Amino acid sequence: MPTCQSTNDEAAALLQQNPHTPEGTCLITDTQTAGRGQRGNTWEAASGQNLTFSLILKPVFVTATAQFQLNVAITLAIAELLGNVYAINDVRIKWPNDIYVKEQKICGILIENILQGAQIGQSIVGIGLNINQINFGNPRATSLALLRGTTTTLPEVFGHLCKLIEKYYLQLRAGNYTTLKAKYLQQLYRRGDLANFADAAGQPFEGEIIGINDTGQLAVQTNNTLRYFSFKEIVYL
Repeated sequence: MPTCQSTNDEAAALLQQNPHTPEGTCLITDTQTAGRGQRGNTWEAASGQNLTFSLILKPVFVTATAQFQLNVAITLAIAELLGNVYAINDVRIKWPNDIYVKEQKICGILIENILQGAQIGQSIVGIGLNINQINFGNPRATSLALLRGTTTTLPEVFGHLCKLIEKYYLQLRAGNYTTLKAKYLQQLYRRGDLANFADAAGQPFEGEIIGINDTGQLAVQTNNTLRYFSFKEIVYL
């Protein structure tokens, strides 16, 4: 699509019209005018310079309580793309849905699951990956071009990423949760570092990210207490 408000919204509309839309269907656009992030934030992307797309998956083998495992698989695919294919150093997965290089964001992910009973029926995986954009309103944003000093064709990056998503998706389908989680923890942003956060009430606190639990909550050690946070319950300061 040359332009749309949100590829995730377009994918949701497609599934509503045709619930039997094949798994692997991808909606990609040059210009996304209302891309959304985890907290409802908009996604800044210059037209035709970045990858903005949504992938329809049907991970019926994943239970509702384990749905964060899909986030693990997708973020690992993107981290491997940047670190192994394009030799970017210091790639980190920022819980729950971002990819950082050092202290700058290069990718945002928004996964919206449609549950069927105790299982995931369908998933819409929205990805915004900064490729060739070099000017950002947010100083904490970066791109492949800024990091490598050269542009890269979008179809090339997209092809590599699709192969890696398939690789990790098949590992997820095989039930390799322990292996995937261990690799995820190795690349988890700020893990093991004493850092400042705020809770859902806006109360600041100091803590150390330990990891995630089986449902995908972030585990943070604060003084002598291990606290667990769900989406939107903790803010990085």
